[in-house]
Amino acid sequence: MKKISLFAAAIAVMASFVACNQQDKKQQEQRLTPEVMARLFPRPVVSPDYNADGSVTFRYKSESAQTVLLDCQMFSDKKEMTKDTNNVWSVTVKPEVPDIYPYCFIVDGIQVTDPSNMFIFPNEGFKNSLCDVRGEVPSMQDLQDVPHGKVSYRYYHSNGLGFDRPMCVYTPAGYNPSADKKYPVLYLIHGMTDTYETWFKVGRMNNIMDNLIAKGLAKPMIVVMPYANPNPEMEQRHIEHDFNIMGTDVFVKEMLNEVIPFVEANYKVKTDADSRAIAGFSLGGRQTLATGFGNPDKFHYVAAFAPAIFGNEFETNFQNGTYAPISDLQKKLKFFFLGTGSEDFLIQASRDFNKYLTDKKLKHTFYNPGGGHTWMNCRDYLELTAKELFK
Repeated sequence: MKKISLFAAAIAVMASFVACNQQDKKQQEQRLTPEVMARLFPRPVVSPDYNADGSVTFRYKSESAQTVLLDCQMFSDKKEMTKDTNNVWSVTVKPEVPDIYPYCFIVDGIQVTDPSNMFIFPNEGFKNSLCDVRGEVPSMQDLQDVPHGKVSYRYYHSNGLGFDRPMCVYTPAGYNPSADKKYPVLYLIHGMTDTYETWFKVGRMNNIMDNLIAKGLAKPMIVVMPYANPNPEMEQRHIEHDFNIMGTDVFVKEMLNEVIPFVEANYKVKTDADSRAIAGFSLGGRQTLATGFGNPDKFHYVAAFAPAIFGNEFETNFQNGTYAPISDLQKKLKFFFLGTGSEDFLIQASRDFNKYLTDKKLKHTFYNPGGGHTWMNCRDYLELTAKELFK
């Protein structure tokens, strides 16, 4: 019996020793040693990698990919990428001018964002990342050492659509909701398939406004960026609707009946037409014209950036009541800006529109730089427009 007891005790000691060793081993595995860190967090792929000579190296890691292309708005064509022994595909390119360029990788024919880049282009359709190539001298879209405003994410309830909707709102440096000071408002509309975040994250409107205001080049103002397209959420909610993406009625009603009342109820803003502006890009430019030209008693400042108007559609819009009569615009508008790049696919309609307004003697600015239907041009349009608002 004594031998059995000794044997049982020995087994218990051995079991305890094994358990302790296993516990020690488990604790050892849980320590963030260099070996564990290397296993959990392999060396990252750096992309985009900004080089001292102004060039940029893009990288994408894949063992299985057969072809990888860089599709970047720095260039009109796609760039082939080559694979090294570590299965990292790369290409080095240099833009003609510093700017913020959307790009993506085409991996075996599939468009993907750069998994190493946290800066994503907000869009309902295409998947792009952002490459920010800085110049030697900071531009108006760059973050500078000036007082900064704030971009807030807000939600309002749309009675017309039946659900809550998002917007971004920029308030300038010094804005105090408890103070008596009130500000003019710019309603800034995104393009087709963009979102309420695009003017902020891609257009860098907050940097542009911060810098212009700090330099005394623009009046302090609040900028409201609504989500112009309710269609995706209506589909998600299985709401039956007959939605025409090129139609403007839904947008105009949403602006007048929902967005503007929400802003005027929740922010220190001036509510007269002299203190209200609207501007938009592409489809947002089309919506801007319908809203601003259609309601000159509510907006005295209007700006259309490469607006999605086609042929002589603008003449029809004056005839069918989408736009107010030219005589009303002549009396009430204080500023109208039309900007479209010379390589933009919408340039001819803008040129015809400019000629029509000139012939009708409606005072306006027509800006026709180089470049195409891009956000590089949009930032330029916004800078020029903001300088002229509320003067």
